[in-house]
Amino acid sequence: MTGRRGTPDSSPTSSARPSRTARHAGALAACAALIAGCGTTPGTDGGSDDGTVRVMTWAPENTGATNKPGMPATARAYAKWINRHGGIGGRRLTVLTCNDHNDSVGAAKCARRAAAEHVVAVVGSYSQFGDSFLAPLESAGIPYIGGYGVTADEFTGPYSYPVNGGQPALLAGLGRALAEECGAVALVRPDSIAGDELPALLDSGLTASGHPAAVDQLAAEDATEYGGQAERALRSATAGTTGEGCVVPALGDRTDTFMDSFRRVRAEHAPVRTATVLGSVDQTEIDATGGASGPYEGAYITGWYPVASDPRWKPMKQMIGEEAFGDNRIDPADAGVQTTWIAYTVLRAVLERIGEGEVSADTVRHTLDGGLRVSTGGLTPTLHWPDETRLASVGFPRLVNADVTLQVVRDGRLVAVRPDGTGSAAAGGDMTRTLESADVG
Repeated sequence: MTGRRGTPDSSPTSSARPSRTARHAGALAACAALIAGCGTTPGTDGGSDDGTVRVMTWAPENTGATNKPGMPATARAYAKWINRHGGIGGRRLTVLTCNDHNDSVGAAKCARRAAAEHVVAVVGSYSQFGDSFLAPLESAGIPYIGGYGVTADEFTGPYSYPVNGGQPALLAGLGRALAEECGAVALVRPDSIAGDELPALLDSGLTASGHPAAVDQLAAEDATEYGGQAERALRSATAGTTGEGCVVPALGDRTDTFMDSFRRVRAEHAPVRTATVLGSVDQTEIDATGGASGPYEGAYITGWYPVASDPRWKPMKQMIGEEAFGDNRIDPADAGVQTTWIAYTVLRAVLERIGEGEVSADTVRHTLDGGLRVSTGGLTPTLHWPDETRLASVGFPRLVNADVTLQVVRDGRLVAVRPDGTGSAAAGGDMTRTLESADVG
């Protein structure tokens, strides 16, 4: 969960969110603009009037911070795969892609291009600038299906249809697990607008089990080394006298950079355990940092979905094998790739419900709002989006799936933690009740 703070030399990003009225006024006044880095799946032009359905997927690529190239790549592979197998209800799928460059202006341009291209939905996407892209989508009536959950905005906008619990669920679940295992906990997170949301979410899980709040430590999200931050985190985590301390880096793509610095200085301190959330680390990163002998051995990692080896991912892996074999951007263990697959599963269910009727942004949205329930083959609970959820009282009225899975690095492999009778947090579960007590003001 990342997001740069605005500086005089960066794209304008205000920590004070504009009102919904101001957001919509700005969106209505904005003209449609194209952005370099956008594309479509070859050979699939046209709109729903000629038997195609046009959607968009966006994510940052080739930036100095978090990148998610696997998400648009998965979307393009999905379109090829579904079209090769007859489309959806006889309709072919067109996927446009856009690179938001981890920039608020770029995110808004992607959203305005979606409106200009008359897409029926934005599906399976990642952007940290919800304030910039949601208003243009809402003013054009375009639903946002299955965003990555990187900011709280995705869990408040009425046109947002999340498929996971985002960072709120992951951090609450991690806090629940660490409360049972750790002494002092140090959280290392981005010095950013989105990063400001992380401490309260982790603390909701910690304090629900009677554990003190974590030490909140800020770090630049695009640093090239984190020696000083690693030293401070280790001092904080080893300051307590009750149990082994834990260090929790939540720096997105920069987590590996932090762990490289952490490895070099940890021997000078008492032993600590590490923990993080999926998206900040995956099996590839665990392998690259030494596997069983690396810094992640024994680490708890919370995710939204079953581990990549679970047989419920077989259809996704079949799609990747048929349409993207050898594409190293698409890792079936990547949470972004998995989220994109689930988001397109939702889109498919919507189009199948519409049947031979008109497909437009309005009909897609009304179908989602009309009580549609989507099975994802056990990868998530059955998904549906009521007007208001139990988490509306803490600012997440669109959060419909607060389930998390708890995984652990054992012998260098990321494996599921099984229930062992020591408490519900031992295997993850539904974090709705925990989040209801979160102080996310």
